[in-house]
Amino acid sequence: MRQFRNSKFEIRISPASIFVVGLVLSIVAAPFPADAQSPAAPRIGVLTLFAPPDPQVEALKQGLRELGWIEGQNVGLEHRYTEGKLERLPDLVAELLRLKVDVIVTGGEAGIRAARDATRTIPIVMANSGDPVGTGLIASLARPGGNITGLSLLLSELGGKRLALLRETVPKVSHVAVLWNPTNAAKPLEWKSIQVAAGALGVRVTSFEVREPTDFALAFAAVAKARSNALTPLSEPLTRAHRRQIGEFAVKNRLPMIAENREFAEAGGLMTYGPSLPDLYRRAATYVDKILKGAKPADLPVEQASKFELVINLKTAKALGLKIPQTILVRADEVIR
Repeated sequence: MRQFRNSKFEIRISPASIFVVGLVLSIVAAPFPADAQSPAAPRIGVLTLFAPPDPQVEALKQGLRELGWIEGQNVGLEHRYTEGKLERLPDLVAELLRLKVDVIVTGGEAGIRAARDATRTIPIVMANSGDPVGTGLIASLARPGGNITGLSLLLSELGGKRLALLRETVPKVSHVAVLWNPTNAAKPLEWKSIQVAAGALGVRVTSFEVREPTDFALAFAAVAKARSNALTPLSEPLTRAHRRQIGEFAVKNRLPMIAENREFAEAGGLMTYGPSLPDLYRRAATYVDKILKGAKPADLPVEQASKFELVINLKTAKALGLKIPQTILVRADEVIR
């Protein structure tokens, strides 16, 4: 027992009391764990048209980490996946709005449009958009206006480029079946560009439309009846969700197929050429960073895709009895053997 005296008071403090006081002070003074998220940390809504795990989402997280935004520490991420069911978009966007997210990151015309229709105030970052000006999502690339900014895929230009690549790879191609979903706002523009390119290449193109999963069987039968000798599906949620079915049909009917996303080559397509989606999502993090630091979407110019991938499936080439020209192989970013 310690005693402290002065002229008026006598204070007695036991060793047990000293221990309790020290314990309380140590708890109060202790820092929070390194991974504890601050209640004031901004929240990012991530809306994707596909199912987890989504490599694009992981690329976005990587980009955020490179800029100092660590999930669970100084930023929160709210993930919502449609898993290919676009009818879920309005409800998923509404969930994000109820959570009061500070910015929404999404891709594809359907996702961007659903977010835009739900809010004109919360910033929306397009991780990928086919033609945001042509589809009316933004006013211009230089000054998008409104609450939307992000990245564009230049799809209206790449459709013709893929057709030229297909013809260079398989010179005998003369009639290409184009499998596409006209309800996607960006696809009519891409279809028009393909028609223009086909005329310049001396190739005939025929449209085969799919609007829902049950349309594929009828479309495949129509393609076979039309005696097309090549196939190109226009990439969007419906065709991507059925890429294996499309790939199997192409191989079974000995149709060289070129598409946009590498997943189509992995599903049995002959080749793919298009922007790297993971790279676009990683770059989308720079927009999130600027917005969280005070920038307005209306003032952030929309950037275009800069990294493109050419993928060749040699297993499919062998199944089709095709020899890929060396001039194409040396340009490939990846060859599936």
